[in-house]
Amino acid sequence: MKTRVRTAPCLASGKLAWFTWICIWSAIAMPAQTASDVTHSGIGNPQGLRMLVDIDNTQPTLRIVLPGYPITDRTIEVVFPEHVTVREHGSNDVQHIYMWREGHQGTPPTWQRNGNSLQYEKHFDDGVEMVARATLEDDGVLFDYEFRNQSSTAFDMVWAPTDPRLTSIFHDVRLERTYVHHQTGWGLLAANTPERLSMPLSQWLPARYHDSYTWPVPAKLVTRGSDGITNYDNPIAVDEPVIATLSRDHQWVVASFSHNTGNVWSNPELTCQHVDETAPLPPGGTASLQVKLLIVKGSLQQVLNQVVAERSSLK
Repeated sequence: MKTRVRTAPCLASGKLAWFTWICIWSAIAMPAQTASDVTHSGIGNPQGLRMLVDIDNTQPTLRIVLPGYPITDRTIEVVFPEHVTVREHGSNDVQHIYMWREGHQGTPPTWQRNGNSLQYEKHFDDGVEMVARATLEDDGVLFDYEFRNQSSTAFDMVWAPTDPRLTSIFHDVRLERTYVHHQTGWGLLAANTPERLSMPLSQWLPARYHDSYTWPVPAKLVTRGSDGITNYDNPIAVDEPVIATLSRDHQWVVASFSHNTGNVWSNPELTCQHVDETAPLPPGGTASLQVKLLIVKGSLQQVLNQVVAERSSLK
């Protein structure tokens, strides 16, 4: 699958365009440094943040290491993605065409490094192809999924959830430091369930806590699924598609946001953050999905400022 690269309109025809594309593809194909070369040292940014391929999992997983932390640190692990799911046109049923599995199982991807990006390709049996790219930026990591449908099947939805899992200083099993943004300002995601702070963990977990963005708030705010997971919903919809978790000392913030999403949610046992959106994927067509993971030493207000500034640029 080819990587989509934007070029200036004036280069879009004739021999000059052909030469431009040759140069672009030569740059992409030239492995200045493979992913295995940066497994031990990682890709770094000027702020000291590092991004590495996690060799403890065969299927695509990244580790993000905070400035000053040992390179072996596992505080922030990102399953990239957790699954790839499609729904055919006219159907109510979804199909998981890829599911991430922990540990050494499955076929590893061939990682490539381009500058501050790590990427790989996957080809699925039903004609869907994906390029997944993670780019280390000054304020975090941009996760980018590019899909191409080589089949004659129309998909009303393609979905590839990015799954950042937070441990150590960010682990928040009672959702005491995980925030969402409403019209009135920042508030705890689980503010509507104060009893979570004192109930036995065996009663609180497993759980998922949601807050609607474009989807309507469910009439029933607490339900129990057939999988045994209790689903909670905040009764007040968010006004920004962002979810943020503070470190225990309130010095660092990890926040996920997207251009659009149905809801934001977390599994508190993993302290994961989900803001994933979906897109249609027509026959012979393409689709793009992006999620930004902000990692900043600062305040929730700083996070909001960055979300407002950067969100419109996401696909």
